[in-house]
Amino acid sequence: MNDRIRDVYVVDAVRTPVGKYGGALASVRPDDLAAHVVRSVVGRSPALDPALVDDVVFGNANGAGEENRNVARMAVLLSGLPVTVPGLTVNRLCASGLEAVVHAYRAIALGDASVVVAGGVESMTRAPYVMPKPERAFPAAHQQLYSTTLGWRMTNPAMPERWTTSLGEGAELIADKYGITREQQDAYALASHRKAARAWAEGAYAAEVVPVPGVELPRDETIRDNTSMKALARLKPAFRKDGGTVTAGNASPLNDGAAAVLLCDEEGLRRTGREPLARVRASAVTALEPDLYGLGPVEAVRRALAKAGRSLADVTYFELNEAYAAQVLGCFAEWPDLDPGIVNPRGGAIAIGHPLGCSGARLAGAVAHQLAAAGSGTGLAALCIGVGQGQALVLER
Repeated sequence: MNDRIRDVYVVDAVRTPVGKYGGALASVRPDDLAAHVVRSVVGRSPALDPALVDDVVFGNANGAGEENRNVARMAVLLSGLPVTVPGLTVNRLCASGLEAVVHAYRAIALGDASVVVAGGVESMTRAPYVMPKPERAFPAAHQQLYSTTLGWRMTNPAMPERWTTSLGEGAELIADKYGITREQQDAYALASHRKAARAWAEGAYAAEVVPVPGVELPRDETIRDNTSMKALARLKPAFRKDGGTVTAGNASPLNDGAAAVLLCDEEGLRRTGREPLARVRASAVTALEPDLYGLGPVEAVRRALAKAGRSLADVTYFELNEAYAAQVLGCFAEWPDLDPGIVNPRGGAIAIGHPLGCSGARLAGAVAHQLAAAGSGTGLAALCIGVGQGQALVLER
């Protein structure tokens, strides 16, 4: 019988370079991407017997194609881990990868596991088209295909129209709510690209990025080194033709990528023979109106920090997913005590990319590596989630 909550440590974290839609990773299956990061994160702890991995938990927002519904189990089988290692796939849309990390954290804290690999994967390029089965056999009319790349499909007619607002229009609603201008959004996007380009040039990602074998992709593919306010200003609004402020330049792109995190309790940590990057302190998930999904992190961050006995003033590194610049700036407006300078110091998803199921694990790993490099501090990873949710994780070192 377990009589205590165990400490949970992040031992290591890896990710692939993030590919653009139809780009360098377009020929790589999502299950192969997942297998690569699983193999890599376990292999970087050579003292750990792979048979001691209690579970592999992966986030994935699609599951309709080559993921074969349970991409975590596919990754185990393709990675070379013993077939006795189980695999579980979880789906919390944009935060699926973070949900996987949280699931692993809970299992270890409660004593159900000692060593877990958690992560996430998405190939938005290879997301299939799907077609509903006809209500009656042999329909004479044309049948509709739906893309599973992003957004609503086969929407239930009982769902209120307001709740099925597109992600981009949701960002416009936040811009309206807080009076966020096009120039402010473009300036935020420009800063994201500059920080990401500088981080890569300075080798800041060397500790966590594992190149994909056979693919020429030296860094995240959607970083635009030479963009400018003038170039961003030339882009047309993508969702509101009249008076819109959200463009392809101040939004995250469509992407492919995978990330994995190795988590252990104290006994598992001894088996790895390694010093941990960070310790997990708390997590929270919250929900709100679906059309205001972009504000999801606001309450999730507050609750997670409260559970950890911390405040925004205590946070030294904060990885906040940049679905849209308007969404991030809207969250900032709700956090008056936050220093924006600590957010995404190495660039965010507007530059790096947002491969849905991967992103949460990427953010958690990034925070852990930053804490390890600094030697101490409190870190946050948080994401907004389509259809109105938010999730946050607190790490410390």
